[in-house]
Amino acid sequence: MCGITGIIGNFSANQLNLMLASQSHRGPDATGQYFDSNYAALGHNRLAIIDLSPQSNQPFLDESGRFVLVFNGEIYNYIELKKELEPNYQFKTQSDTEVLLAAFIVYGNQCLSKLNGMFAFAIWDNRDKKLFAARDRFGVKPFYYNLTNGTFLFSSEIKAIHAAGISKNPNQKVWASYFAYGSYGAIDETFWESVQQLPGGHFLEFEKEQLHIEKWYFFEEAIAKQPKNWSYDKAKKHYLLLLKDAINLRFRADVGVGFNLSGGLDSSILLTLINDQNPKNSNINAYTFYTNNADYDELPWVENMIAMTKNPLKKILLTATEVPNFNNKIQYFQDEPFGGIPTLAYAKIFEQSRKDHVLVLLDGQGMDEQWAGYDYYIQSNEATIQGVVDSPYKTNMLSDSFLALAQKPVYPKPFEDEILNKQYRDLFYTKIPRALRFNDRVSMAFSTELREPFLDYRLVEFAFSLPLDFKIKNGITKFMLREIASEYLSDDLVFAPKRSLQTPQREWLADDLKDWVAASFAAIEHSSFKDWFNAKELNRELESYNNGNMQSGFHIWQCLGLSEMLKSF
Repeated sequence: MCGITGIIGNFSANQLNLMLASQSHRGPDATGQYFDSNYAALGHNRLAIIDLSPQSNQPFLDESGRFVLVFNGEIYNYIELKKELEPNYQFKTQSDTEVLLAAFIVYGNQCLSKLNGMFAFAIWDNRDKKLFAARDRFGVKPFYYNLTNGTFLFSSEIKAIHAAGISKNPNQKVWASYFAYGSYGAIDETFWESVQQLPGGHFLEFEKEQLHIEKWYFFEEAIAKQPKNWSYDKAKKHYLLLLKDAINLRFRADVGVGFNLSGGLDSSILLTLINDQNPKNSNINAYTFYTNNADYDELPWVENMIAMTKNPLKKILLTATEVPNFNNKIQYFQDEPFGGIPTLAYAKIFEQSRKDHVLVLLDGQGMDEQWAGYDYYIQSNEATIQGVVDSPYKTNMLSDSFLALAQKPVYPKPFEDEILNKQYRDLFYTKIPRALRFNDRVSMAFSTELREPFLDYRLVEFAFSLPLDFKIKNGITKFMLREIASEYLSDDLVFAPKRSLQTPQREWLADDLKDWVAASFAAIEHSSFKDWFNAKELNRELESYNNGNMQSGFHIWQCLGLSEMLKSF
């Protein structure tokens, strides 16, 4: 888990220095640079997780000196890949970094299908003067870039592109669509002009000032190739075997590993299996947050779970009074709008784990999307927010000219069944891409690594391909997973209804944080972005909210996020 940067074309050494400095939080253990004459510069901020020796620092060169790698992420199956590659490559380290470079040298871009991991990497060929870069199947790790006048810049965070001198101008179409429809942009867009992102499951090549982008992960084809006609019992056993293996792979680390625990089914079954496979794991720290609000806190479920597993539990409190300052800090790391106060609460877990020298945390992200676990999967609407019926977006706040820029997102529907299409949408366009971005930033803000066993591509593909009545039965979602969990957990956990990870955001924004909210709205009205809004309706919405119209506070949070970003201009 690290930060990567690079410039191919016209550059100055100071540009690379500024890019690396802006991402120093992503890798405090080592900073490295590589220059190929006056044409290519690569940089790396290292957070050492596997093979902590300096020999594994990056940029990493092969023995011939031809290929240079900068890599962010983890290749979980690197041990197995290394054995496969040893007849064709002489290894000098114990790192997954070297295995990744060796795989590329031996297999070329076909190496991507062999990787089980989360990754964004770039390899410079200093003989052919060609860059190859790729991103993992689901886009767990980020890759941003800019191409201007034949010079190609890339980085792990948007702020590094801006640090290199690219102007920070808002992409008004993306911002308008965000306010009007809750869209966070297309898979290749960002909220900033001139900064694009390489979509998950894609690779790029840059040579002679020409950029070529190509898709390498074809999910629909992978689903079509899954074995058919599984019996229910056989499928259940197979999924459990895959899940156990996914967990074991994600315990490969030379630093301390911990776990993020909520009161829900997904994280509970994950922690149970972690401990069940290796009793020593009962000593790993479990982390959870709470807000001292019984209507939202999952602490009672978490403490019941811990009473069974006996893991040490760190309980992290988030209070309303610390939200404004902490939000300002996290907004800097996010670079783009993020989900709200729950993201702040989640960030505090990583802050604490870093203090505890627990540098790797696992969580349960990705289970609902593969098992159709959200209530809207079985409802005939286009909702993308759990539990929301009425639209939380307030287009009346927007000026006519700004609203006209908005584009309602239309997502592909490659499957015949609408539930499968909703799962597909959430995996590749909405929920998972957003959560992964939010979570990457808050973990890296505190120089820690987050791993998501449920997003092992083997699990996702297998569960997605199963008959729908294995997933939803008699109105019960995640049916097979619940049956697996019932062998380990009590019924009150197994059959508890889905609860979104929440905080008292709506109440705090109207009460404890009322003055902060009012100041933020006022800042918008006096900013260069005031033309985006209808000032009268903006104030009316805030007044209505403060008077108790609080079915959703998302439009309030949207304005808060914009106001905070104004400070960076």
